[in-house]
Amino acid sequence: MNRVCLPIVKSLFVALLTVTSIAHAAEEKAAVKADPAKGEALYNIGDAARNVTACIACHGAAGNSSIAENPKLSGQHGAYIRKQLLDFKSGARNNAIMTPIAKGMTEEDIRNLIAYMDKSKPAPGAARNKDTVELGKQIYRGGIAEKNVPACAACHSANGAGLPAQFPRLAGQHQTYTEAQLIAFRTGARKNDQMSTIVKRMSDEEIKAVADYVAGLK
Repeated sequence: MNRVCLPIVKSLFVALLTVTSIAHAAEEKAAVKADPAKGEALYNIGDAARNVTACIACHGAAGNSSIAENPKLSGQHGAYIRKQLLDFKSGARNNAIMTPIAKGMTEEDIRNLIAYMDKSKPAPGAARNKDTVELGKQIYRGGIAEKNVPACAACHSANGAGLPAQFPRLAGQHQTYTEAQLIAFRTGARKNDQMSTIVKRMSDEEIKAVADYVAGLK
């Protein structure tokens, strides 16, 4: 081989090895499987050394929160849970309790936690206000044309199951929590979602009606 070509061939070989090594490392990282048992331990016990409080204290056994102000996590899409934790971690979504907890969590923690939550079964909820349930149903399924408010079902599906990695599950969620989040979007206290522009056109009565209606979806 020509001596002039040798350095070029050597450089190409080194570059190829580097690319191969990077690709292999990426494959190994992707191949790491989540451990639901570790996720369960983190959920139920937490990790005091990293200021990660046990999730069960606020979100209930297996993600079925019994506290109306705290969301049910059971049945929620893993991709949505991950996004919210990362948003708490980055500051895109602020919460005095969740922000420090999320900052103490690693990517492995989040992956394991989601694997555990995937195994849980959501407890059903129920609409409570019979006087507004029809209004909530109408808005959820058909929107409010005169206010340019689209039907909630268009993104969250007719049964409130949502769409993985895009829109969260709403079915069975606490009325109080859903209402609080919609109001937070309306006031600008929460900005990590496209809901802000929609809910600004909704009244308190309409928000309450929708929050109550979705609580009864299954």
